[in-house]
Amino acid sequence: MTVKEIFESMEYGEAPESAAEAFAWITDNGARFGHFIDGAFTEAGEGFLSRNPANGETLATLTQGSAADVDLAVQAARKAQPKWEKLGGHERARILYAIARLLQKHSRLFAVLETLDNGKPIRESRDIDIPLVQRHFYYHAGMAQLMESELPDAEALGVCGQIIPWNFPLLMLAWKVAPAIAMGNTVVLKPAEYTSLTALLFADICRQAGVPKGVVNIVTGDGAVGEMIVKHTDINKIAFTGSTEVGRKIRQATAGSGKALTLELGGKSPYIVFDDADLDSAVEGLVDAIWFNQGQVCCAGSRLLVQEGIADTFYAKLKARMAKLRVGSPMDKSIDVGAIVDSVQLKSITDMIAANDEGELYAAPVELPVEGSFYPPTLITGLSPSAKLMQEEIFGPVLVATTFRTPEEAVSLANNTRYGLAATVWSENVNLALSIAPKLAAGVVWVNATNLFDAAAGFGGVRESGFGREGGWEGLKAYTRPKGKLKALVNTAPNAGKGGLESGALDRTEKLYIGGKQARPDGGYSREIFAKNGKLVSQAPIASRKDIRNAVEAAQGAAGWGKTTGALRAQILYFMAENLEARGAEFARRIDAMKGGKSGAKEVEASVKRLFSYAAWADKYDGAVKGVPIRGVALAMPEPLGVIGAFCDDAHPLLGLVSVMGPALAMGNRTVLVVSEAYPLEALDMMQILETSDVPAGVVNLLSGSHAELAKPLASHMDVDGVWSFSSSETSGEIERESATNLKRTWVNNGQARDWFGAAGEGRAFLAQASDVKTIWVPYGE
Repeated sequence: MTVKEIFESMEYGEAPESAAEAFAWITDNGARFGHFIDGAFTEAGEGFLSRNPANGETLATLTQGSAADVDLAVQAARKAQPKWEKLGGHERARILYAIARLLQKHSRLFAVLETLDNGKPIRESRDIDIPLVQRHFYYHAGMAQLMESELPDAEALGVCGQIIPWNFPLLMLAWKVAPAIAMGNTVVLKPAEYTSLTALLFADICRQAGVPKGVVNIVTGDGAVGEMIVKHTDINKIAFTGSTEVGRKIRQATAGSGKALTLELGGKSPYIVFDDADLDSAVEGLVDAIWFNQGQVCCAGSRLLVQEGIADTFYAKLKARMAKLRVGSPMDKSIDVGAIVDSVQLKSITDMIAANDEGELYAAPVELPVEGSFYPPTLITGLSPSAKLMQEEIFGPVLVATTFRTPEEAVSLANNTRYGLAATVWSENVNLALSIAPKLAAGVVWVNATNLFDAAAGFGGVRESGFGREGGWEGLKAYTRPKGKLKALVNTAPNAGKGGLESGALDRTEKLYIGGKQARPDGGYSREIFAKNGKLVSQAPIASRKDIRNAVEAAQGAAGWGKTTGALRAQILYFMAENLEARGAEFARRIDAMKGGKSGAKEVEASVKRLFSYAAWADKYDGAVKGVPIRGVALAMPEPLGVIGAFCDDAHPLLGLVSVMGPALAMGNRTVLVVSEAYPLEALDMMQILETSDVPAGVVNLLSGSHAELAKPLASHMDVDGVWSFSSSETSGEIERESATNLKRTWVNNGQARDWFGAAGEGRAFLAQASDVKTIWVPYGE
């Protein structure tokens, strides 16, 4: 085709990118790579081939990691970590800055190597991935510089094990390595088996930037290497990006180990188009949402929801645009859709589509290359909400679609999934868009845009899309912990005693509190409660699995609490404090009788103050406008988790209850609280305070019984969104294992004590655990 013919047809000609420099780098390394451990590359061992998915050609041979390799990497990281942390924020910032500068200096090499190894179009690697990688290291150089002044009470976790996927090899590395080392941690990273080359080139950059030996370690290999890292006993944190299935296994494998964990998992993100949207812009946005990186994106807008009145028009525009997409060699700068990462992934996509028998399939009439792993851009319309392709992640260039009539139906369809990673809303009515965004079960929402990312804006999901955030201040929380050593928690056992009530004493009838009403335990069992002097005080109900189900159902029914204003929640918390103080002497006497001594008045006073604190926070725990480099804003908005189940501290029956109830309610959550196992009566008496303080039915539910026996049914319940445990019983491991059912967030003590009267007993840490940050991107301008 001549230049004149191209001009007249308005079709792009070929624009191949040279791969000479990338091949030269591979050749200079003998096309065989070992691991990067303790600042040096190991000898290449037996392993596997890295292939170009566009043509099947071998790029290099990589070494399969062994348990010994992982041990060496962890030992190097452990040895380097104290010195790296003591180096100080400024010195770490200088090194991160050097990494960012070197990434800029070698940006073309990184982009070409990424495209050769992954199959994504070179213009995506060059213009999106690599600039974002640089941005993350620049941004976190600043975080390192500010750590000592802005996070004075935080310290590094230690050694971080990081496992990244093949769809954004270098970008996912940057998302994890940059914040980890900025905060003084060291890392052992496993890149994806298919796409390890840019991670190894990054290791070269680390050497040039003066990163101390052992701070960054890279071990290549298959999933077995990732499993070794997850289970290694000398690693303090696991950060994983990948499939929900593997994320669930990691949650179970790390349960009870004390390891910190963040998971960024799969998605089935809705792309909602209202009838007042700019349809041409929405079509272009959709091209980026689903065919960017061949649809191999966890937050891809793979579920198209179109308002019924414009569906036919929108589908016609979309099909016309699909017909113009170019599929071909990823090294061609005018290609829209590149190669699927591997033939195994291509087969998975092909098999899923072949098994579908619903809807109408339209495959773009594009010419596919003869060799390599390619799949045409595909649209399937008319699917039912329950269809497998509407529910399951395809992870390929396939868009599935259905229609809706009203905004309420759009929200219902969008949330009809087990995932909750991202969502897109297209509407020219900003009032409508900003009304819909908070209602979507997603960690990120884009308004009239899609696939916007920045190091300053947190990214992460809810539900089975995982937990934790990467980027921004909230992302740093995953790589720090409060300074100081924790003490082991001593088990608080119930008082022993015998005999019946004292002559003339009136028996106290204690019940559970479920759905705003006092309720007898479903199992019909109670246990004797004795005072410190051994005298019988009363009988405490023993809750069962059925009582948990009833309490969770009541909490689900009180969902309106999360939609109330912070000001209203503050008023109710103040009212609770007022009513508690009015009966403070009574509560103090009962605590003293149960625990002995004279600590009751102190505990009541602290409880009243704590309710005041969370009343104060209810309308002051603000979001933020992130400083992202777009013409628009990225809003970081805290949202309630939903239903939080909690096992309260045993030694402080009143303060332990108030300290978990307060932040949960302040943030708009509903609660199922299992009170002190040793001293349940004083906590159950709180129901009388709740009943007189305008707390809506179902917002607080109080259960008593064995923490160990109730841990599994509460943590495994599919309608519970988070579980906390401050129990002196061994519940942490059980809760973390059972939470894998729906990958709910957990916060457990791992047998460590907490000073409930001090700063550790309240504050931002509790509020952060009681909320998720949703990032809403709102571009503006014509």
